Amino acid sequence: MLKHFFQPRPTLPPDPAPELAGLLAGRYAQQVVQKQLRQDPAQLQTLQVLQILLEELAAQEGGKQRPCRSVYIYGDVGRGKSMLMALFYEACPITQKRRVHFNTFMQEVHTFIYKWRQQNQTDAISALAQNIRSSVRLLCFDEFHVTDIADAMILGRLFGKLFELGLVVVITSNRHPNDLYQGGLQREQFLFFISILEKAAHIIELSAEQDYRLGHGSAQQVTYYCPLSEVPGERTEQMRQFVWQTYRELSEGALLQPDFVTVLGREIQLKATYQDILFTSFDELCAQALSAADYLAMAGRFNIVMMVGIPQLSAEKRNEAKRFMTLIDVLYEHTIKLICSAQVPAPELYTEGDGAFEFKRTVSRLIEMQSDSYCQRADALRQNR
Repeated sequence: MLKHFFQPRPTLPPDPAPELAGLLAGRYAQQVVQKQLRQDPAQLQTLQVLQILLEELAAQEGGKQRPCRSVYIYGDVGRGKSMLMALFYEACPITQKRRVHFNTFMQEVHTFIYKWRQQNQTDAISALAQNIRSSVRLLCFDEFHVTDIADAMILGRLFGKLFELGLVVVITSNRHPNDLYQGGLQREQFLFFISILEKAAHIIELSAEQDYRLGHGSAQQVTYYCPLSEVPGERTEQMRQFVWQTYRELSEGALLQPDFVTVLGREIQLKATYQDILFTSFDELCAQALSAADYLAMAGRFNIVMMVGIPQLSAEKRNEAKRFMTLIDVLYEHTIKLICSAQVPAPELYTEGDGAFEFKRTVSRLIEMQSDSYCQRADALRQNR
């Protein structure tokens, strides 16, 4: 038996009888005064819905059985969705809660189903739902998106059972539920998930005025190098030399060695590594059929990823673009430092083709990952790992 496969992160017990009225607005206002945030009317409206959910969950914790509707927040990149999620999650007084990136959650789902089917003949989805609900009452997803047919086929059945069991979810996404998995294989089967989500959750558009990530200052040390030369051969050599020189400075010229990571019994070979540094190329990580699970394994093994040769992607390279999006999501979520060279600036990497809308999130994250604040967080985490 697989008991408590999905464990929430340890949390401190709530204060007795916490004063919740206006709590989220108060914490938001405090960050505005401290100039950590810029006040936005759309963010405040969304915060009111999260405040209601906060109070309903607290009432349930106190033994008052009141139904709670989940919340699905969507909007363009960098509008503050994850920031509002963090405010809500940190203030929520219940102990059985978990905040997780969607890629990580789905990897855990597939792992549970695989292991369960090795041991049992019974319905894996029902067992999975019971397992999740036994340890979690509130589940918060950042950056919800669906591009994989295996995920699409699971979500409807899984969340149908989770909602029946009383699980509450808070989700952030760039797309309205009706726009998820557009053009995906067997999308008609995914429509069941959309229908149960719309019944169980408030669907809220966060239409803040600007992408706040673009306000981050550039890093003092270049981490995203786009060569100036217009000559293709010279441009390729400039990109390689930039990453190679940066590697020599970080490693004092140490020799690179091959290594591997293991995912569900598979070994993924990596050509060049040194301690916690992965020296790689776009082709090695994104031209091969790698998945979120593979990138998660790399994020658990390396603190710095150095990538050579990110090309400008055309519509014909949609699969490579999808993998690159997943890779950046994983690196960003785990605050991994990315040092890379690219053929063009981030906003020009992939502008047309399937998934070009979702790729805007990748552009926004690439820009933030060049900022001083992100690099400082990555360096600090590297020292403590």
